[in-house]
Amino acid sequence: MLSRLCIHDLATGATNELLATDRLIEAPNWTPDGTSLIVNGDGLLFRVPLAAPELRPIDTGPAVQCNNDHGISPDGRWLVISDSTDTGQSCIFTLSAEGGTPRRITAEVPSWWHGWSPDGATLAYVGRREGGFGLYTIAAEGDGAETHLISGGGHYDGPDFSPDGRWIWFNSDRGGSMDLWRIPAKGGAPEQMTRDERVNWFPHPSPDGRTVLYLSYEPETQGHPRGRDVELRLLDPADGRVATLIALFGGQGTINVPCWAPGGGRFAFVRYGREAA
Repeated sequence: MLSRLCIHDLATGATNELLATDRLIEAPNWTPDGTSLIVNGDGLLFRVPLAAPELRPIDTGPAVQCNNDHGISPDGRWLVISDSTDTGQSCIFTLSAEGGTPRRITAEVPSWWHGWSPDGATLAYVGRREGGFGLYTIAAEGDGAETHLISGGGHYDGPDFSPDGRWIWFNSDRGGSMDLWRIPAKGGAPEQMTRDERVNWFPHPSPDGRTVLYLSYEPETQGHPRGRDVELRLLDPADGRVATLIALFGGQGTINVPCWAPGGGRFAFVRYGREAA
């Protein structure tokens, strides 16, 4: 499947293609120093330097079944991956940003990482426990038990911290349809943030906290498939206004994980070739 790694500039409205490949790649993260993007493909991670775009493999040791739930610590020193090599189910590990041997963080599986707290202390993730999905947090050092945040009454996915660390944004169909929600990072009552006929996934607060980027499917879409006509939208949490930025052929793999450039203003995403769907 043709994958096109792109960067969108909010100020100009321009979208530039950084790299195109016949390899299926997914879920770009922007490194905190602003020089590279991280993507996954074929169970591996790759670094894509903006100055000379190419897929440069990152050594993840024995972890060779990485999925698209990966990211980078706020200080840029660590990578977090979700990999199923050891357990047969997705499990969260951390390793040096330069590559190396992963350290297991979550004892319970399956677990899929999605957010790193701004202070670098906490990871937020999705877990399936006793047949149901929920959101959890755990110390990034991996030296403690997981903390249950919310579950029950539907599917939960995509937890990502607000830049002030107060909120964790997520998507859920707990209200009857798949919408965006947020919940206090320390626990509390969830707040529904979108209410429309679209199927809304993977909220990513901007670095200044003023907007939230998300993936929006057509009404009645089941799950979060790849190879669909989707939109990248921007929500203003203050007044609930939504702007459609880009209509594209994408879905799963487009923006599963945090993808904003440092300082905001730009974000990375992947679109796919319609001819391969």
